[in-house]
Amino acid sequence: MNAIKQVRRYLVKNPGSPSSKVLARLTAAVAEETSFPLGDLYRLDGEAFDLAMELLRDWRLNRYYAARIKLFDVVLAEVGDEVGISTRAG
Repeated sequence: MNAIKQVRRYLVKNPGSPSSKVLARLTAAVAEETSFPLGDLYRLDGEAFDLAMELLRDWRLNRYYAARIKLFDVVLAEVGDEVGISTRAG
């Protein structure tokens, strides 16, 4: 996740700024999958807003791939059971 590294650099470079506080809360909300008030994004400066959008893009893409991997695991397990091949670890 390249965006998280960029967010971290921004937070280190701008400690205590209003945008850093919002960006840190957004990062925590994404990591914990909790709610975040979208109106707070309006308070971000331009650079922090761009980072927030990149963070959300990365989060969305990672969720997409995680869902696909889970789907493949389910399908492979079913197919393996049908043809008598164990696809489960262990």
